[in-house]
Amino acid sequence: MSLIAFLALAAVSPQAEKAAILDTIHRMEAAWNRGDFRGYMAGFKNPDVVFVSGGRFQQGWQGALDHYIRDYGGSAERRGKLHFYNMRVDLLAPDAAMLISQYRLVRGPRVTEGINTRLFRKVAGKWLITMNHVSAHDVTPSAPTAR
Repeated sequence: MSLIAFLALAAVSPQAEKAAILDTIHRMEAAWNRGDFRGYMAGFKNPDVVFVSGGRFQQGWQGALDHYIRDYGGSAERRGKLHFYNMRVDLLAPDAAMLISQYRLVRGPRVTEGINTRLFRKVAGKWLITMNHVSAHDVTPSAPTAR
């Protein structure tokens, strides 16, 4: 890396970089909630994102998009409402960061909660997820209390 390139990368504050990463996540959440799966996938590196969910690798960017359309497409209730929270960003290098966050997906009576671990890389000035690992579980609704 040349000195000029290093100085240019160093000139951007860590807070600005973290804010840009969080903005990517907020845009993804909004896209999901309006049913725009391609907009959601805009946060991932295309075509070679590594995506792990349910103990399996998805087949890159297109495989993840196909999975979302197949399993969550069609109606707002089927898609559900997604919310990311408790987000922590660690800058690892000028062009690399890790985000760990929790999420909640409400689909009618089915509620899923989980944790995302995401490796971001800065590609052509844009923060993109290059590795995404999801750990999730369905929340068991509490039984009504007897009176």
